[in-house]
Amino acid sequence: MAFMEKPPAGKVLLDDTVPLTAAIEASQSLQSHTEYIIRVQRGISAENSWQIAGLSLPLPPKKLIGNMDREFIAERQKGLQNYLNVITTNHILSNCELVKKFLDPNNYSANYTEIALQQVSMFFRSEPKWEVVEPLKDIGWRIRKKYFLMKIKNQPKERLVLSWADLGPDKFLSDKDFQCLIKLLPSCSHPYIYRVTFATANESSALLIRMFNEKGTLKDLIYKAKPKDPFLKKYCNPKKIQGLELQQIKTYGRQILEVLKFLHDKGFPYGHLHASNVMLDGDTCRLLDLENSLLGLPSFYRSYFSQFRKINTLESMDVHCFGHLLYEMTYGRPPDSVPVDSFPPAPSMAVVAVLESTLSCEACKNGMPAVSRLLQMPLFSDVLLTTSEKPQFKIPTKLKEALRIAKECIEKRLIEEQKQIHQHRRLTRAQSHHGSEEERKKRKILARKKSKRSAIENSEEHSAKYSNSNNSGSGASSPLTSPSSPTPPSTAVEHAPF
Repeated sequence: MAFMEKPPAGKVLLDDTVPLTAAIEASQSLQSHTEYIIRVQRGISAENSWQIAGLSLPLPPKKLIGNMDREFIAERQKGLQNYLNVITTNHILSNCELVKKFLDPNNYSANYTEIALQQVSMFFRSEPKWEVVEPLKDIGWRIRKKYFLMKIKNQPKERLVLSWADLGPDKFLSDKDFQCLIKLLPSCSHPYIYRVTFATANESSALLIRMFNEKGTLKDLIYKAKPKDPFLKKYCNPKKIQGLELQQIKTYGRQILEVLKFLHDKGFPYGHLHASNVMLDGDTCRLLDLENSLLGLPSFYRSYFSQFRKINTLESMDVHCFGHLLYEMTYGRPPDSVPVDSFPPAPSMAVVAVLESTLSCEACKNGMPAVSRLLQMPLFSDVLLTTSEKPQFKIPTKLKEALRIAKECIEKRLIEEQKQIHQHRRLTRAQSHHGSEEERKKRKILARKKSKRSAIENSEEHSAKYSNSNNSGSGASSPLTSPSSPTPPSTAVEHAPF
């Protein structure tokens, strides 16, 4: 079923998780205001950068008198640069559509909600039993994934959620295998996977329908948020920060690890674990968005684990993401930075032990433990799970092979990105070290020593030539004409570099 046109050949599938950095390069005064020229860079390559000109930034607060003075403009530029740095380094803000549109208008000029609505409307032409109630604006963090509240016409009181998503840069399945696997998702039955009611796809996107849950996700529970509110409003600046009870941490953690192990054993790539992708159904956690890896969408935490070369498989990605999730359940907020040097007091040292195995400097440097190893740790080993539902997810052998190849391609792209980041970091460190004051002093001292050695060697060489010339002039076999007088060695003057 074709509910969206195929993307044009050669279309670049952008990785929206690659960080954007912004530096104010210059300013210009125009009549009653000052405009700033900003250079924006995607990732580590300076070649992948561009300028934004003719923009007037609103912060910090303006000055009524003397606001065109050079000193004030320079001071204000520093404040604006700090403002940009805060936005681009905040994990939630930096992925916000408004920020992307401001910093990269060429790649983010489209109205994605309108595009999604058009494609969903086309879908309903052939599926008339569904009806859109309202768009759920910005409830997720992804720019190219949109949500709509739905109902079935003959069951008007029942509410469902439709999600529509474009392809991502990690889509390596063939169109045929991709569509088959998407349509296979409703057949997946597991006590800790949120059931898909309907799923379909074409060459360029996928559309899935699930039941709407009034209680929301695990992240909604942690942040005490309303599920229908926008992502920024719910999670960017919570009024109260409070972690979950120890028993909740143990039970939810065990359930999530069990479903990760199930997917790993099936050879189904996931890589998208975070608190917003875990639906709460009573006291049971159910995993969401299995379709993301099939669509080739990048992970919410990609900018974190792309820094560590030992986190280079989808399984290790899931374990690292579980560490982020466990931290959020424990402390009610995400970690300030990763790796984590020291952990705040936790409800149990068993929690800290798991966090250290997934988020510490040593863990990020040496690699992640397997899910089976985490299940054996004291925090989860004594949790009793009571469920009568038998897991079932039959994937044909041909599609399993397609998944295996796609998984390898996803990991290969990650490894290549990690390699580039590692090389860039080494080069930056070398340049920083080379340009340090201590290094400059060392180079000056070495230059002076080299200059002195050169002067001494030149002096000795001239002396040796003078001596040899005199000796040859006094010999018996010398010709009758007297030799010309040798030029005496000049006094060497040292010009030491400063």
